[in-house]
Amino acid sequence: MLPPLYPANLVVEGRPCLVVGGGPVAARKAEGLLACGAEVHVVAERVGPEVRALAGVTWEERSYQLGEAAGYRLVVAATDAGDVNAAVYADAEAAAVWVNSADDPAHCSFTLPSVVRRGSLMVTVSTGGRSPALASWLKARLASELGPEYEVLLDLLATEREAVRAAGRSTEELDWQKALDSDMLDLIREGHVAHARERLQACLSSSSD
Repeated sequence: MLPPLYPANLVVEGRPCLVVGGGPVAARKAEGLLACGAEVHVVAERVGPEVRALAGVTWEERSYQLGEAAGYRLVVAATDAGDVNAAVYADAEAAAVWVNSADDPAHCSFTLPSVVRRGSLMVTVSTGGRSPALASWLKARLASELGPEYEVLLDLLATEREAVRAAGRSTEELDWQKALDSDMLDLIREGHVAHARERLQACLSSSSD
């Protein structure tokens, strides 16, 4: 069992990341990094069609070279060869580079949770590597409950927060919880976004009196 995990959201945009492996699993890892703006390079003895189809990824069809993990900010080992994955992990650890070994939590310095995204809203589920099946199941349940209205809700809250700050007021003194507990979300679901904005402003105004 892994020790308790410290949750963090990594900024990988513009940073070099290495994926070792060329199959479907490696492709999914590379795709996730690309979606966050990383500069992704894939190395594998055989690079499959899923990796080749990814726009923006670079790849080389060759064996992993000992020590090359040190040249990256983040590394993923996703081959079907345990000795190669172990070598990647050892190299990355020696170079203080964050490393994930697919389906091998004992050889990870970070694990990858299941993710539900709604615009900038991100909800993650992790079981500490103990049950990926449970994480996927919970992800599906959350995805069905968190519709696109939550993205709109976040946009309204963020816009109002910036307006408050621009006016030189503290955002900490306002009762955001009161606004969230109102009928804002129902109004958004019904298509009444302007009314939802008015409700938000009214709740915040009353909490600042």
